[in-house]
Amino acid sequence: MKRPFLAGILTLPLLLPMTANAVPLLTLADDSFGDLVMAPNDDQSSSMLDLPFSINFYGNSYNSFYVNNNGNVTFNGELSGYTPERFPISSRPMIAPYWADVDTRCSGCGSVYVGALNADTTIVTWNNVGYFSRHDDKLNNFQLALRNKSNGNFDVEFRYDRLEWTTGDASDGVNGLGGIRAQAGFDAGDNRNFFVLPGSFTDNILNIANTSNVVNGDPGLWSFSIVSGVTPGASPENPLMPVVADGSFVFDFNIQENQQIFIDPEIAIGYDYEVLSGPNIASVLLPENLGDGMYDIYLWDSLQYVFLTSITGGTEYSFGPDGVSRFRVAGIEADAGLDPNNPNAFVTGLTFAGSGTVNLTQTPIVSQVPLPAAALFMFSGLLGIGVTKRFRPNR
Repeated sequence: MKRPFLAGILTLPLLLPMTANAVPLLTLADDSFGDLVMAPNDDQSSSMLDLPFSINFYGNSYNSFYVNNNGNVTFNGELSGYTPERFPISSRPMIAPYWADVDTRCSGCGSVYVGALNADTTIVTWNNVGYFSRHDDKLNNFQLALRNKSNGNFDVEFRYDRLEWTTGDASDGVNGLGGIRAQAGFDAGDNRNFFVLPGSFTDNILNIANTSNVVNGDPGLWSFSIVSGVTPGASPENPLMPVVADGSFVFDFNIQENQQIFIDPEIAIGYDYEVLSGPNIASVLLPENLGDGMYDIYLWDSLQYVFLTSITGGTEYSFGPDGVSRFRVAGIEADAGLDPNNPNAFVTGLTFAGSGTVNLTQTPIVSQVPLPAAALFMFSGLLGIGVTKRFRPNR
């Protein structure tokens, strides 16, 4: 059983980041992180704090929030939970850059701060925080930024300067590792819609400090646009962006049957989809205003890709009730001039034949060769993003 909170002094030294080659945390004009919001503690929360702007988070409007010591902010009350629970969680709207058992009572630990960079940017900083119980041999240094985009739209930005531990002692951790590891992402609190960063609940959660979903972004920088209350993937205008690692992108997300999600990798003249685990792909919707607007679809026959049909962009194509686990899109004209570095070059809508967690790779083809090809210049690798969106009506 965890020990009760013991109040501490409010005047603390500011612990500066020590990790090189990671994204820097944002600071105010006086080089501070803002105001200290809690005394050194374990499992405590701030009072209700005002946001300088309103946000639309999954259809609910908020202009205030609570900062919780354990690496998250909530909107309809405090949260003392120190062991992360898998999203979705009913009645708990939350944004969690790193939900784990933070302890700021140790002598070498920093604390938690809130500041306003300007009228449109609020930052919450967990500055070099330790883990339960009172450990400072490993420290995490991370930050949440909420950026107003007007009309309730806003950006969620996670910045990880350093991540060294994943788990507190009371979550079955040993020396800050193992046990029930940290979770990062956000949850609508409706028991359905949520978004989880890759590696959550595994040792790989530490890798979010070494990767980014921002094109040419610094390692440790993650940014998500919340448009009309929903997270990326719900519309072509706000697609789910890939995480690029070693020139590759892999999508790992939760899906509901017949729910449509839009993903947006870098591409050149075609690309391959493959479901590594989870329900098959039921349908695909491709862009309609690219080149001649026509695409060739190939299916994998266990040895090679075989031509299936040609389809028109803007018209949803169904693979049948059982769906397919692997297919290729070809026929994107080279003279369309797609920029492989443009993250909005090619937005794709997919539905799935069932519900569950999908691990999906999408591999761009960046050299024009005959199909089927014995060798293609392709990107390859592995990354994951967790996401659940609203239902799409059955047809």
